[in-house]
Amino acid sequence: MEDVLQNQVGEATDRPSRRRVERAVFETDRQLIEGDLTLPPAGYQSRFSDSLNRGEFEFVPLTNAKVTSLADGKVSELPFVVLSKRHIRVAYPTPD
Repeated sequence: MEDVLQNQVGEATDRPSRRRVERAVFETDRQLIEGDLTLPPAGYQSRFSDSLNRGEFEFVPLTNAKVTSLADGKVSELPFVVLSKRHIRVAYPTPD
């Protein structure tokens, strides 16, 4: 039984990544938020716009986020943020 579990674990770590990370900027009425958005590597639902247009999700999860207040310019860096899509006014991927 241990051999089976070790093989399954080994196989999982040997596989290439099934996701890619894209840096993006989101503007709301009060904040400018920059963070890493995780997307599929290619194919179905792999475009930046696909992640925003998916109706079954109301929130966009971001990692390594930088949140800037548009009122006073105060910047907060957070490891994880969940952004409500209904508050997004402008969104774009950052240039490479």
